Amino acid sequence: MRVAVVGAGVVGLSTTAALLQGGVDVVCYERTGVPMAQRSAGSSRIFRLAHPTPDLVRLARAARAGFGRWEQAAETSMIVPSGCVISGDRAQGWAAAMAAAVAPHEIVDAPSGELRLPALTPPSGALLDPSGGVIDVDAVRAYLIEVTRAAVAGVQVYAIEDTPAGASVWSPAGEARFDAVVLAAGVGTSPLAAQVGIYTPPALAHHVRFTFPIDPSVAWQSWIDKPTAGLATYQHQSGPGRWAVGGEIDPELTAWEVGRDVSASASYNAVLTYAREHLAVEPRIVDSLYCVTTPGLGDGFQVRRNGSILAVYGENLFKLAPLLGDVLAAACTQGSTPAVPDVAMNH
Repeated sequence: MRVAVVGAGVVGLSTTAALLQGGVDVVCYERTGVPMAQRSAGSSRIFRLAHPTPDLVRLARAARAGFGRWEQAAETSMIVPSGCVISGDRAQGWAAAMAAAVAPHEIVDAPSGELRLPALTPPSGALLDPSGGVIDVDAVRAYLIEVTRAAVAGVQVYAIEDTPAGASVWSPAGEARFDAVVLAAGVGTSPLAAQVGIYTPPALAHHVRFTFPIDPSVAWQSWIDKPTAGLATYQHQSGPGRWAVGGEIDPELTAWEVGRDVSASASYNAVLTYAREHLAVEPRIVDSLYCVTTPGLGDGFQVRRNGSILAVYGENLFKLAPLLGDVLAAACTQGSTPAVPDVAMNH
C-alpha cells in the first residue's frame, strides 16, 4: 500500500510514523520543507487529561500512553509532569467529565496549598488535573523527524484528485499516485479538501502567545483560566525561567482581515496589561509565538472522507498527536472513517 500524507506538522508526522511502523510505503509532503514549523512550532504545549467531555478525557488518556511509547523509543522524557489547573467557568463541568471518565482529579480551594500558580490572587474552586503538565515540543520534534526522515518530501502539494484506483497528488515534481491520502496540512487543509468535495472550516484567525521572565527556581502548574469577567488565558512554563501566556481577546481583533500586525499588537497590549495586574512575573515580554488558528473549534477534532482521501482538522491537537497518528494510519490501511466521539467542538 502507498499513502500520501500532506502536511508535516505534529499530526502529519505522527500519522507518517504510525504508517511506517505498519510497513506502509508513505510520502509526507511539507510545503515549507521544515517539519513542525507552522502550527506545531514553539518549544512547549500544555498536556492535560482535563477536557469538557468524558470522551475527550479518554482520548487524552490514550494519547498520554502514546507519548509514553514515544518516550521509551526515544529514551527521553517528553512531558514534564507539573500538573494542570482549570479555573473559572469551565472548572465544574470539566470536573464532571473527568469523574465520568474515572480520571484522577480534585476540586481545590486557593488556601489549600495545592495550587502552585503565579496568580497574585489565586482562584478559588479550581480543578486540579494531576496528570497534566507541559509537552516538550523540542523532544517530540526531534523524535518524529528522526523516525520519518526518509519519508518527508519538502515540496508543496497544489492539487489532489480521487480516482477509481486511489488518488493522484500533484506537486512541482509532477503527478504521483497513491492508494490513500491524508490531509493534515493545517491552514492548507481546507483549499485542498475542497478540491475533492470535503468541507473543512475555511475561516482563519491570528493568535500570539507571549513569554515573560520568571525565577528559574519556581515550579508552577500549567493553568487554564476562564473567569466570568476579564481575559481568559492559558499559561505554562515554557522552559527554565520562562512563563508563556496566551489570551482570548476580542474575536474582532484577531479576525483574519484585521491583519497580523494589528492583531498581534492588540494581543500584546491585552496580555501585558493582564500580566502587570494579575501575575507574579516580571512584566516584560521577552518572546512571542505567532500561529494561525481556526476560530470556534475549541477542543476536539473531526475526520472527513471522500473516496480514498481523508481530511483531519481541529484545534489544540498537539496533546492528542500520538493517538491521532494511530487512528489516521488505521483508517488509511482499513479504508475506514474514524468514528469521532463526543468531542465538544466549539467549547
